[in-house]
Amino acid sequence: MTVIPVIDLLHGQVVRAVRGDRQHYRPIDSPLCRSHDPATVARMLCAHVSARALYIADLDALTGGVPQAALIASLREALPGIELWIDAGFARRADAEALRRALKDGSGPDEARRIVPVFGSESLRSAADLADCLQPGDAGAILSLDRRDGRVLDDAGCWTSPARWPQRVIAMTLEQVGADAGPDLATLAALRALSPQTRFIGAGGIRHPADLQSAAAAGAEAWLVASALHDGRLPPARAPQGVA
Repeated sequence: MTVIPVIDLLHGQVVRAVRGDRQHYRPIDSPLCRSHDPATVARMLCAHVSARALYIADLDALTGGVPQAALIASLREALPGIELWIDAGFARRADAEALRRALKDGSGPDEARRIVPVFGSESLRSAADLADCLQPGDAGAILSLDRRDGRVLDDAGCWTSPARWPQRVIAMTLEQVGADAGPDLATLAALRALSPQTRFIGAGGIRHPADLQSAAAAGAEAWLVASALHDGRLPPARAPQGVA
């Protein structure tokens, strides 16, 4: 099981995500990192699990503001070789491309490929947006299927359009995030039944290594994790992980 560490960025700081209640997120208090500086936290999380990818939730952008492009660019510089999965509330492909251009800064194609946009079902507004943002089997973007409190967040019909899904899809159960409630394996199973060939990444609820084992047995290729890393409930990885 590949662990993808997560950092949630709000007003230039790393905050702790709890149940998707973004208005009440507070600066991270981490026994692992002892810092809420984004570069410091990101480096320590990636080192702890030998990660080759980092998930970045830009909460400024997700709550209606503009992406924190300068901060994300600084993270790219601080994490050479790490793939950055960026969720910045993209509603159109043009939004993701604009951020990529802002981050490029003269870098070559290999650097550009390290920036992977995450298109969330909570952000896409129509079926046309879904078709514009994601191509079936796309390896260069990720779809996040978002739900909260048993309700899918999906104006664009993402959940019921498996033929349009890219290679990698996140099953994002927001009420499980930071809640110490265990992974949502039922949603994972339902999505795998719709598209067995898709590479699924879970999000939220991981408490200890046994949860990762259960998620792997249920068919998840990777899992997004933050709280269990900060709280020291997952041991350091012994070998580098692949990118999901």
